[in-house]
Amino acid sequence: MNVVLPRRRSTALNLANLLTYGRLVAVPVVVALLFWPQDETARWLALAVFVVAAITDYLDGYVARTYAQSSALGRMLDPIADKLLVAACLLMLCADGSIPGWSLWAAIVILCREILVSGLREYLAELKVGVPVSRVAKWKTGVQLVALGFLIAGPAGERVLAGTGTVGLVLLWLAAALTLYTGWDYMRSGIRHVIDDDTP
Repeated sequence: MNVVLPRRRSTALNLANLLTYGRLVAVPVVVALLFWPQDETARWLALAVFVVAAITDYLDGYVARTYAQSSALGRMLDPIADKLLVAACLLMLCADGSIPGWSLWAAIVILCREILVSGLREYLAELKVGVPVSRVAKWKTGVQLVALGFLIAGPAGERVLAGTGTVGLVLLWLAAALTLYTGWDYMRSGIRHVIDDDTP
C-alpha cells in the first residue's frame, strides 16, 4: 500500500520572504527616482518607497519569528536586500551632492564596513561559526536608515523643514561612528576563529 504524503508548501513564497523580495524590488525604484534630484515629486516618491522598504526590514524578521516562517532563502536574501538598499542610496546621494565634501568619508566608512563584515560572515559560515547581530548593530542600522531618509528628502524636505539636509548629515556621521564600532566588534569576535583555523 502506497502512502501519499502531503506536499510541503514551498517557503519561497511565504510572507516573510515576499517582504524581502519587495525590498529588493524597491532598490532600482529608489535609484530611478533619484536620477531626478531636483524634481520634488521624484524626491518625495523616492522617500516614500524607501520608508516602506525600511519598514519591511523590521517586518520580515518579525513575521519570520512570530509565524515560524524562517527559511534558508530568507536568511540569505535579508542582509543582501539591506546592503543593496543602503549602498544604492549612498551612491546616488553622493552623486547628486546630497552627501558633499568631508561627509563622503562617512559614506565610504559605511560601505567599507558592509563589505568587510559580509566577507567575514561568509568565511565564518564555512567554519560553521555564526556571528550574531548585536544590539548596537541594530541601533546602527536604525540611525543609518533615518539619516538616509532625511538625505533622500533633500531639497524637497528643506521646503517643509529647514535643516533637513544638516540633520541627515549629522545622523550619517553618527551612523558611521556606530559602523566603526560594530565593525571592530565583529572583527574582534571573528578574528579569533580565523587565527584558530590557521593554527597547526
